[in-house]
Amino acid sequence: MIHEVDEVLKELLGGGVLAGSGIDVSLEAPTREWSARRNGPVLNAYLYDIREDVARRQRGHLPVHDERDIVIKRRQPPRWFRLSYLVTAWTKQPQDEHRLLSAILATLLPRELLPPAQLPPSLRALGLSVPLTVASIQTEARSLAEIWSALGGELKPSLDVVVTAPFPAFPEYDAGPPVTEGLGVRVRSFDGTAGDPETPWEERTEQAVDERAHRPRQVAAAERNRARRTARRIAPRDGGPR
Repeated sequence: MIHEVDEVLKELLGGGVLAGSGIDVSLEAPTREWSARRNGPVLNAYLYDIREDVARRQRGHLPVHDERDIVIKRRQPPRWFRLSYLVTAWTKQPQDEHRLLSAILATLLPRELLPPAQLPPSLRALGLSVPLTVASIQTEARSLAEIWSALGGELKPSLDVVVTAPFPAFPEYDAGPPVTEGLGVRVRSFDGTAGDPETPWEERTEQAVDERAHRPRQVAAAERNRARRTARRIAPRDGGPR
């Protein structure tokens, strides 16, 4: 992700007002040795700080849709990182350096939000816009004077450019197939037999309750009928002994 943001910023600095000027854009550390090697006007964008923007951290999972807008995967939300660049102009005359810094401001100020279409493929796939700030109030722990001191170079006017980019989180989880059928309820009677599927389940439940309530009387009637049949079989015929 970091190298892709490098290329995005490099393309922005070389375009806009400075398009066609032929001025090189370098990502190297602006040390004394580097400045001694340059041969012409150069814009330098040195990445001096990388920090997570914890205010943008999210929890949970995000759905991943296919071309039919069906959820096929779920993934964790991306983590956002602030990439801070020290942007300087290097020429022979201070006035020319100031003109280049003004051109950089004119190029970057209208681009406070980079849409996905202007991002590399891996960042574009997330479908998220990337914020960009230039020359805002510095909130990092290290001051620019300390950075120049660490580089061993001379203090120069610079622009603090911050690109807050998402870093894809892994892994992704497969999602279950979409639900295509409605919810159904199957009810059985108390004797284990299935009810009539055409009868609503509320009526089938009431029928089962009624059957259970009337079962003692049904059993008693069956016992009486069984006793009558038994009595008829053992009763003597007419004219026989009593």
